[in-house]
This record gives sequence, C-alpha cells and structure tokens, in this order.
Amino acid sequence: MVFKEGRRSWGGGPAVHLEHRDRHGGADGHNLEILQFPPDKGAARWHAPSDDLFRGIDHTAIVVRDTAPTLAFFQDALGLQVRGTSENYGIEQERLNNVFGARLLITSLGAPAGPAVEFLDYLAPATGRPTPLDTQANDLWSWQIRMETSDLDALEQRLRAAGAAFISPGIVDMPDDRLALGHALMVRGPAGHALLLIER
Repeated sequence: MVFKEGRRSWGGGPAVHLEHRDRHGGADGHNLEILQFPPDKGAARWHAPSDDLFRGIDHTAIVVRDTAPTLAFFQDALGLQVRGTSENYGIEQERLNNVFGARLLITSLGAPAGPAVEFLDYLAPATGRPTPLDTQANDLWSWQIRMETSDLDALEQRLRAAGAAFISPGIVDMPDDRLALGHALMVRGPAGHALLLIER
C-alpha cells in the first residue's frame, strides 16, 4: 500500500513508513506493507500531486522457494513480464521482514495495467516453511492473487498444458455473483499460491 507521507527515515534516505503485522496486520494477522517511494523509484502515479493520504496498492508479494519455476509459470502460462529484480539485505530489510539475516532475491512482474506481483526468494535464511498441502480457501493463512483475462478458455488450455494444479475443476460460471466475476477458475502456482483468474 502506498501512502503520501512517511514517518521514518533510515540512513539519511527518504522517509519510509513501515509497520509490522502485530500493529497493522488486522485481526487475522495478515501482513501489510505500507510504503512511500523515494523520488527516483516507483511508478509515476505515486508521485503525481494528490491530497489523498492513501494512494493505492502497488503490488502483492509472495514468498517462493526457488524463483525459476514460479517465474516461468507467471511468464509462460500467464503472460506477465519482468519489471525489475534486486537483491535486498541489510538492517533495514531485517527490520522490515522481522527476519534476522534476511537476504532476498526480489523479482517484480506485471501486466500492462494493475498492481505488480513480487517474488520474495529468501536466499538466507533458507528456513521458510512451505504452504501446507491440505490448505483450503477458508484457512486464515490462505492467500490468493486475483487476475483478469480477456480469454479464460485459452488461458485454461495453457494452464493445463503447463501442468498447473487446478483448485476448481475448470471454468466456473458465476452470472449472479455480486463481485461480478462472470467466469472464473482457480489454480495453484509452483510455490503453492492460489490464483483466481476471471473473465468478466
């Protein structure tokens, strides 16, 4: 989530407002990152003049064990493009993630419009626990990324050809859905994250 103003500065750099799950994660404990981009970082829309404190959602981030298979899946099956990569470490990263010795390979991907998806590949420490194999959509730790396509039938075929794990049996018609999903299906990526794919 991107905000207009920050309250904390590290190393003399631009102010960055970061809070952890115990304060702003909500009653169910989900992580929430609040940030302000420095002048030379982030999309132009985050720097446009505005009186709004809350500027929008820049990206969602998922932890992956190995970047390569998840990157191939998001690029080849879903058609996203890499926007940038970085290797992050140091005391600021440790404080942000609350993980001592954190060293991450971060890969950002996106479509022509909408928030990005970031892969967080912990090079150290490599002690992260995998998503439980029996995870259900109503589990509090369950996480899904919602993506929209103009041709869900074609996307389903690409996903099946790629060997994606389907959560739904296939495309589900939802004509009366109040969220206006229209047609949707749900799959899991190589790292176990759920993806809700819709065509209005």
